[in-house]
Amino acid sequence: MSGRREAVPFAFVAEPDRFRSNVTPPPRPRPTVGQLAGRTLIGLTVVAGLVGSLLFGMPALQAGPAAGHPQQSEASDGR
Repeated sequence: MSGRREAVPFAFVAEPDRFRSNVTPPPRPRPTVGQLAGRTLIGLTVVAGLVGSLLFGMPALQAGPAAGHPQQSEASDGR
């Protein structure tokens, strides 16, 4: 193995951190009224689904029997 080392410039490694491109991407086209309405309806549908799942799921999460609905098994009917 040779004791002589070749000089390697490492400036190219750090250079991309400082590099700023003067090329800008083209501007995005504005969404149409139909696209905005579609996005709004999808958002409202997702929110309504979450609210509905909470409304229907909360009674199942309550501890103990409900006051107006006593639980009885068929075995206690004497059949």
